[in-house]
Amino acid sequence: MMDDLEEDLTCSVCYALFSDPRVLPCSHTFCRSCLENVLQVSVSFSIWRPLCLPLKCPSCRSVVELPTNGVDALPVNVCLRAIVEKYQRERPPTCPEHPRQPLNVYCVQDRKLICGFCLTVGQHQGHAIDDLQTACVKERGAQSRLTESLRWEEVCGLAERLAQEKERSQALVQNDREVVSRFFQGLDLILAQKEERFMQALDGASVLLASAYDPLIQQVKDMQEEHSELLSLSSTVESEECPLAYLEQLHQLRERVNALIQTPLPEIPSLHVAPRAERFFEEHWCDVTIRGLRDAPVPEISCSRTGAQAADGARLRRRPSSPAVVVLLLLVLVLTALCVQSACGSTPGLSGLFHIVSSELAQPLQEMGTFFCCLLQNINTKLNTFISSLGENAY
Repeated sequence: MMDDLEEDLTCSVCYALFSDPRVLPCSHTFCRSCLENVLQVSVSFSIWRPLCLPLKCPSCRSVVELPTNGVDALPVNVCLRAIVEKYQRERPPTCPEHPRQPLNVYCVQDRKLICGFCLTVGQHQGHAIDDLQTACVKERGAQSRLTESLRWEEVCGLAERLAQEKERSQALVQNDREVVSRFFQGLDLILAQKEERFMQALDGASVLLASAYDPLIQQVKDMQEEHSELLSLSSTVESEECPLAYLEQLHQLRERVNALIQTPLPEIPSLHVAPRAERFFEEHWCDVTIRGLRDAPVPEISCSRTGAQAADGARLRRRPSSPAVVVLLLLVLVLTALCVQSACGSTPGLSGLFHIVSSELAQPLQEMGTFFCCLLQNINTKLNTFISSLGENAY
């Protein structure tokens, strides 16, 4: 009976229980989704009036004209829908392995409902079984025993400990987040300080360059202005008609032109900026670690003359040191007097000194004088070289 009822409640298109059943004018009923599929096929393969949608009944093949809203315009089979819902509530559950086979047997070994096919040809062959009523009496109260076996207190304690552990771990992560933020803020501060010191060094180099070039540029601008004024004055003199005024203005023009011509043109200083930033970074910053970042060097940028200008400056600085020569001469005189005193036993007068020099000590004193002269020249040369190099380094 149930099988016959289910067959009557089955759609002839999808072979499943009716879902939202709709009635066609020909009195046939189909699922709403099935009619929508049929309508799509009918519209795509036919030419119909624009305001109507053709629908061919899957059972009797009669064509029905639907309005523009389509299947929604068809009436719902309310009675059939109620019967289907009641049947779904009251019918026994079916076996998932054997479709349409009711679960009407209880397997004692596996403690689950099975169908007849499961018992005869399925996985439960030879298992002990009970009917549903007897199995229900035996299993009555099993739910309370099952709930008693639940570890409720243990699960609650575990949930509380998990929440506490999560809170503790989040506190650690937040602490690490603050440490990371402070660490990189320190790095940003150090880098900002290094960048500021670099910029200050470059600003100092700009000041040096300005002090070297600006006076020369101003001098050249003054010469350009004088040149323009002389050209204007030449035009004025040329247009002068009075001989006296002409000769006077010409004299002034000649003096100013001669003064401008005799003014020496400034030489363009070729300054060497050192060290350059790119090379300095390659030499001193490529291997800098985070630990050594604080102590990383910052250059002192200098602007020095290059080429012939540096040589001219060196020649100007290499002047003999007259105080040093005087000191060395006094030292030679003292040493000579001591040598004479040691040879004679006492300090003789001027005539005795000349007599001794002419008689006995002439040759030794001459050799000693030659030695001291050579020594003086050597010391003077080395001293001049040292003072010149010291001046270069100081410059």
